[in-house]
Amino acid sequence: MKKILFLIVAVLAISATTASMSGQKHLKKLMNAEFAISQFYVDSVNEDKLVEDAIKGMLEQLDPHSSYSTPEETRELDEPLEGEFSGIGIQFNMPQDTLYVIQTIVGGPAERVGMVAGDRIVQVEDTVIAGMKMRNTRIMKMLRGKKGTKVNVMVKRRGVDQLIPFRITRDDIPLYSIDASYMADDHTGYVKVSRFGKKTDEEFNDALSDLKKKGMDRLIIDLTNNGGGYLQTAVELANNFLERGNEIVYTQGNNSPRYDAKANGRGKLTDENFKVVVMVDQYSASASEILAGALQDWDRAVIVGRRTFGKGLVQRPFRFDDGSMMRLTVARYYTPSGRCIQKPYTAGDREGYAKDIYNRFLDGELANADSIHLPDSLKYNTLKTGRVIYGGGGIMPDVFVPLDTTEFSDYYRDIVARGTINQYVIGYVDEHRDKISKQYKTVADFDRGFEVDSVMLADLRAAGDRDSIPFDSTQFARSRKLMADVVKALVARDVYADSGAYNMVINHRDPIFSEALRVINDDKRYCKLLAPAKKEE
Repeated sequence: MKKILFLIVAVLAISATTASMSGQKHLKKLMNAEFAISQFYVDSVNEDKLVEDAIKGMLEQLDPHSSYSTPEETRELDEPLEGEFSGIGIQFNMPQDTLYVIQTIVGGPAERVGMVAGDRIVQVEDTVIAGMKMRNTRIMKMLRGKKGTKVNVMVKRRGVDQLIPFRITRDDIPLYSIDASYMADDHTGYVKVSRFGKKTDEEFNDALSDLKKKGMDRLIIDLTNNGGGYLQTAVELANNFLERGNEIVYTQGNNSPRYDAKANGRGKLTDENFKVVVMVDQYSASASEILAGALQDWDRAVIVGRRTFGKGLVQRPFRFDDGSMMRLTVARYYTPSGRCIQKPYTAGDREGYAKDIYNRFLDGELANADSIHLPDSLKYNTLKTGRVIYGGGGIMPDVFVPLDTTEFSDYYRDIVARGTINQYVIGYVDEHRDKISKQYKTVADFDRGFEVDSVMLADLRAAGDRDSIPFDSTQFARSRKLMADVVKALVARDVYADSGAYNMVINHRDPIFSEALRVINDDKRYCKLLAPAKKEE
């Protein structure tokens, strides 16, 4: 406990020699308060929790992105960005309290011992997990562990009477941040980046290399729903497209000197004849906005979609010796033209900040670009052609694409939210996996030939009935095509060991993707969108 407290003091007073007398007085007051409570309070107290609550209380009065995480929460936050963890190498779901293996990681420990998609793990070591209503997090802890350690599992396989025992040696399992990369047409490559982690640049370049071999001479980068990650990774990706010396991003704060990140001249796609379109939406944030903003500022890409989230605050991690961490906002980041992307906020009002996206929906912004009103004070100009762009709250796209809600319904929302559609697909794939994989050798073959028929939709409705989802014939009809497309994409994801299968099948109905494809294939329109601004007479 005392170590934690002293470490907090050390972090807050990073430079004791320059700390003001006022600051020292505040620190002394904090220490005296903790000492008094621990020594004289009428009841016993948990000093660790007391200190944690004090840290949280201080951070809650600051900006919406400064935060504290426990040791366990810190590990969970780090894992997706670090790019790997140690485990057995499976993707799984939990239908009816049973661990169902969706797919094994290629070359991973589970695949090496013979486990296959469709297997059900019913026991881990001496603990039966089937039908025990265990939380996913607890099961994950049982399966994960240090590299080189072993875990014994019992597996139920379709068509096999007896349980199959497996002894699996845990190993490092990669976590990929490129969800999909494929040729959207004969010339256009498509790359879906889900997060900005340590290995994203390596994955991104591997994807580009593969797509070039397939004939790519233009590129769509999908950053929709990408909440960000490491700032440096966004810099690395932007470097692929910008010329040596071009500013990518700079950060600055009251107590943080200005830091500039510039292109190093090693980018292989700097030729402006190589067209780039970036897809964004209201959930594209932080590092996504750095990349999109840099390419927009230098007139290097056309941005298509909706105004991005607006997170332009830089967090520095302060780690404590018990494994917990404080992420403290230390600076703001700015795009090359000088735009601060951070949207307005009131210190301490986290609830209001969290409602921003919902308020955008209510205000009509997500459906109509004319609902966005930005003052002239937020006007900036791109650095090559002088086009007008805006700051002060996210990246404004060059081409706005409204949110399409015509096929959404409460029935569809419930059948997705309760996991019914996923559970249905798991059961369907379990029964038809071999038939589908034999009939359709590739995802492309599947996309062209497989159809979700009325029998499948009737079975999905029956699954909804079993989950007590009220049936509404009007809403079902309204969402029928949407449900069919989602089921088809989920089937593709589960049958084929291809992380991009879902996107390859579902993207055709994404209006942002469709518009991006139209823009990048229309030379005249693409050039017009990036053309120099007309001078006022």
